[in-house]
Amino acid sequence: MNVQETAISPAPRIYSMPDIFLMTAIMQIIMVCLQIDALDLESSLTLSGLSPDDNGRVIICSAENMVGQTEATLQLNILFAPTIQQLLGPERDHHWCIPFSVTGNPKPQLQWYHEDMPLQEQDFIRTRIHLSTKSEYHGCLQLVNPTHIHNGEYTLLAKNEYGQDEKKVSAQFINPPNIGHPGLYARSSCSCSLSKQPHSSSSVISNDDDSASPLHHVSNGNNTPSSSEMGPDAVIIGMTKIPVIENPQYFRNSGSMLKSDTFVQHIKRHNIVLKRELGEGAFGKVFLAECYNLTPDQEKLLVAVKTLKEASESGRADFYREAELLTNLQHEHIVTFYGVCVESDPLIMVFEYMKHGDLNKFLRAHGPDAVLMADGQHSILVELTQSQMLHIAQQIAAGMVYLASQHFVHRDLATRNCLVGENLLVKIGDFGMSRDVYSTDYYRVGGHTMLPIRWMPPESIMYRRFTTESDVWSLGVVLWEIFTYGKQPWYQLSNNEVIECITQGRVLQRPRTCPKEVYDLMLGCWQREPYMRLNIKEIHSLLQSLAKASPVYLDILG
Repeated sequence: MNVQETAISPAPRIYSMPDIFLMTAIMQIIMVCLQIDALDLESSLTLSGLSPDDNGRVIICSAENMVGQTEATLQLNILFAPTIQQLLGPERDHHWCIPFSVTGNPKPQLQWYHEDMPLQEQDFIRTRIHLSTKSEYHGCLQLVNPTHIHNGEYTLLAKNEYGQDEKKVSAQFINPPNIGHPGLYARSSCSCSLSKQPHSSSSVISNDDDSASPLHHVSNGNNTPSSSEMGPDAVIIGMTKIPVIENPQYFRNSGSMLKSDTFVQHIKRHNIVLKRELGEGAFGKVFLAECYNLTPDQEKLLVAVKTLKEASESGRADFYREAELLTNLQHEHIVTFYGVCVESDPLIMVFEYMKHGDLNKFLRAHGPDAVLMADGQHSILVELTQSQMLHIAQQIAAGMVYLASQHFVHRDLATRNCLVGENLLVKIGDFGMSRDVYSTDYYRVGGHTMLPIRWMPPESIMYRRFTTESDVWSLGVVLWEIFTYGKQPWYQLSNNEVIECITQGRVLQRPRTCPKEVYDLMLGCWQREPYMRLNIKEIHSLLQSLAKASPVYLDILG
């Protein structure tokens, strides 16, 4: 019998659910064993020759066997001490800047030193980082309007927990002032504010001879008040310290500039009843008074009375000329002059009384720092709005348009020389009550003459040339005062530094709450060349338009 061998395949087996669980467990055990074997194959990678440039690079580790492949990544984080790559001398773009580049990881701390003294950073001097990549930092020390006190050696120190580095650089921003040069301010006699001009250019050039002679002072022969006439803090420049001065050149050439029919009202002494003293100036005292029979419709009227403490022959002549000039100045935004009383000494001038006093004090009392200025008095004062500040500004501009039309140059326009009455009515002119309060606003030259250099353009500071255009510059500073609620221009600088800044072309920074349109107007007033400045009528027109515009359309954020 033949037997045939046949290969028989096993029949498929159907696993039950418990069998599947058993196999899964066996596979997990096998994987763990494989991992244990892998751990036995540990290895390390040693990197050499690395530098800070390798910081941030990625290392990839790849593992592969017969059953698959895997990989892991690692980013290099190289820690190292700071290095100052470069520290350059000052550069000027919009502001002055001392550029630097620093590397280090972790990020270095930066500290500046000026002449080996730690530099305290603030709004106008601070470190700015423009670009940072990986562990590199590029920036600059920014200085806004630096002066000669900022000249010198600057040291940058960069440090972290791994070390430190430092570099030095020399900086020269502005040449030191030469204020005491004998030829610059010698025998300066810019001691008044309004000057009548024969021509439409409205220009006054104060020469070193007899080109300006102060009214209300006894002349000692060279147009400089004698020491007996001047107190140690006397302020003799300004519309109301010495209110009006004629251009002597005009008198020499044309005889007289006063109208032949000018009538100065004379007021009887018994009609003036003094109430209280308001202040004192270089010329004498100012009183609040009641004046009877001054106007037909009022029996008595509150007035401000200015006295002349000395009355020599020349002093009286100046007094009468000033009275005639003031009589001819009639405008709703110029303080009203009523007349004189000359029956006996002291000679008296009578002006309208403005209830709220000078504008500078008014601004400070209605600003964010009013509590600091209150001297312990807890009075509720409302902060001025933007529209109110614009209203104030356009009134002052209107008064200046009138003065320019009369060919008068003010020469000391400032908020301290404007007065505030009822319903926010503002007029140009005060009465010299600020000798003590505002003496820091003036720069003493040659022992006697006081110059309001913080309000003066370069040509007035350097050449004592006063024009309608120099008044425009001052008006720009007045706008800045208004929108800072009465801060002193360049308050962080000394008088010498201010002279330096202005003559070197610096301008005041935009006040925090000032609309861009208003600051642009200020910049138009502060053009270095007088002919490039805005016209006084243009300024008044622009301010009127801004005052009428809704605040929504004014660019406050810039």
